[in-house]
Amino acid sequence: MGYHELNAVLNLYDADGNIQFEADRQAARQYFLQHVNENTVFFHDLEEKLKYLVDHQYYEPEVLDQYSFEFVKKLSKQAYAHKFRFQTFLGAFKFYTSYTLKTFDGRRYLERFEDRVVMVSLYLADGDEQLAEKLVEEIITGRFQPATPTFLNAGKMQRGEMVSCFLLRMEDNMESIGRSINSALQLSKRGGGVAFALSNLRESGAPIKKIENQSSGVIPVMKLLEDSFSYANQLGARQGAGAVYLHAHHPDIYKFLDTKRENADEKIRIKTLSLGVVIPDITFELAKKNQDMYLFSPYDVERIYGMPFSDVNVTEKYHEMVNDARISKTKINAREFFQTIAEVQFESGYPYVMFEDTVNKANPIEGKVIMSNLCSEILQVSEPSVYDADLGYSTVGKDISCNLGSLNIAMTMDSPDFGQTVETAIRGLTAVSDKSEIESVPSIQRGNSMSHAVGLGQMNLHGYLGREHIHYGSEEGVDFTNMYFYTVVFHAVRASMLIAKERGETFVNFENSDYANGSYFDKYTEQEWVPATDRVREIFARAGVHIPTQEDWRELKALVAEHGMYNQNLQAVPPTGSISYINNSTSSIHPIASAIEIRKEGKLGRVYYPAPHMDMDNLEYFQDAYEIGYEKIIDTYAAATQHVDQGLSLTLFFKDTATTRDINKAQIYAWRKGIKTMYYSRIRQLALEGTEVEGCVSCML
Repeated sequence: MGYHELNAVLNLYDADGNIQFEADRQAARQYFLQHVNENTVFFHDLEEKLKYLVDHQYYEPEVLDQYSFEFVKKLSKQAYAHKFRFQTFLGAFKFYTSYTLKTFDGRRYLERFEDRVVMVSLYLADGDEQLAEKLVEEIITGRFQPATPTFLNAGKMQRGEMVSCFLLRMEDNMESIGRSINSALQLSKRGGGVAFALSNLRESGAPIKKIENQSSGVIPVMKLLEDSFSYANQLGARQGAGAVYLHAHHPDIYKFLDTKRENADEKIRIKTLSLGVVIPDITFELAKKNQDMYLFSPYDVERIYGMPFSDVNVTEKYHEMVNDARISKTKINAREFFQTIAEVQFESGYPYVMFEDTVNKANPIEGKVIMSNLCSEILQVSEPSVYDADLGYSTVGKDISCNLGSLNIAMTMDSPDFGQTVETAIRGLTAVSDKSEIESVPSIQRGNSMSHAVGLGQMNLHGYLGREHIHYGSEEGVDFTNMYFYTVVFHAVRASMLIAKERGETFVNFENSDYANGSYFDKYTEQEWVPATDRVREIFARAGVHIPTQEDWRELKALVAEHGMYNQNLQAVPPTGSISYINNSTSSIHPIASAIEIRKEGKLGRVYYPAPHMDMDNLEYFQDAYEIGYEKIIDTYAAATQHVDQGLSLTLFFKDTATTRDINKAQIYAWRKGIKTMYYSRIRQLALEGTEVEGCVSCML
């Protein structure tokens, strides 16, 4: 039986009513025997292999030149000694389809998983042999997984950037718009999603040079961006992807949302661009009172306040702006606005939502966060650029790049040294930032060099909870999430402090951050953080993972005050797609969508993926996200959010009986629980009558 047929057996119960997990493991082995081995270029030894890959311009020679051949050989032996095996067919298929180095014609493989791990580690370690060894250990054991751009590109000659995504401001002038289109092309070409804040652009019908009804508003700019992303991609390896964010009190907000309606006119319909809405607290307060909400002309606001609309605190200045006759304004009903968002989410899954005031109250860095990214987990401070008439920079602002990678929660809890695992991950991600040079977009390059920002993510929460026989969203599940993220943030901050101490350098403007004045640490030094349940206390004790004490935090606070921190931002929890499969993890920290996931993989067709760590003894703990419900998902994310300086990609799942009222209730619940951002809303599709197949696992679970 072939590997594809064996994988399909996973979706069928055996004669005793058991899921045939072993069939999928056999499929992974058969995939190697029938496909990978036959299509791999073999070499007599490592020396011959490396020489070939360098001479034929597959590997960057500069990476290997930093090390002796003997060390590289030792590192390779270290990786291969683990006898790594993919746990699932999809994991193996994803790696060999999307990550491994191939011959230029794409037909043969030049790397095994171990080779990719070694090259990524050598690249990130940048000549530091000890760090290279630690990175190999953390990646090959599955504890740390670099994000797709890093794992795909590191060490290759023909490659894109290591950065996952970018965030840029757009200002209310043609120079900024034109430069943004160019940036979209340049960044999309290099890989990674690109998000733009459109809130500062004047609305449709606004005056230009005092002539009324001249501005076309945000929609034509969205069209230009969408075309740019469809045109540019990363050597055909990753399609261009973009997102745009607009403030809830921008006059074009309804036009903006209408672009995603199913019945939208083709002239305005936005097909591939992702949409996000920035919502301040005042909008909820107005809806609670069933009042109208005013929409303000960004041009007038900037003229009156001397700063772009997105930099104004709308909640604080709302009534002042309402009463200012110099500011053009219109009004809509606040509850109807939220109803419209729910309707559009029901139809398309969009828009993403960023709760502006929640984000900025939690932001430890001086300045304002005005937007998020393509996956709604990046939340960093930006500064506007000023352009000359020829689109050159008069003043280079500060834009944002996302340097991402994730820990596998299950494997990290099994780590012999939890703190070292987190520290090694932070050092690896810091290398991504340090080694990224995006010269084509100077504001991105400046922002990256100023902030050294990284986003350490997490995945496999549901897999770990299921393995430990804990229900997702239960009291014990939320308690574990709280204590896990609490422990991670301690070691992440400590790692950044150590890097700053070693290098004698902090991120720019550290002295004006909550880290420097010590207020960031108050919530950890002024109260005791301990497990609320006996089960979670037992889990940490059994794993030998020390839960930081108040005294630990006081000592760290003093060290940060003395040495500073190298990284402006440390954590962000992305949705994790392909890396979850190769790492055998449940995606991000949300629950599984299905116990046996069905994916369509190109010409191969349907492929089945079992929830990691699921077996016949713990099936009851792998309830899917639609059954778990949004309250427990939000509770789990809220527990993690309080320890994450940036955001978390929160997808909400609704049954096919859900209404727009249910989506509204979920939004309000999330806002009240302190959630910072919301990603997609997923509505389970009604099953067609008669489509369930007897004995089909994915149909019945």
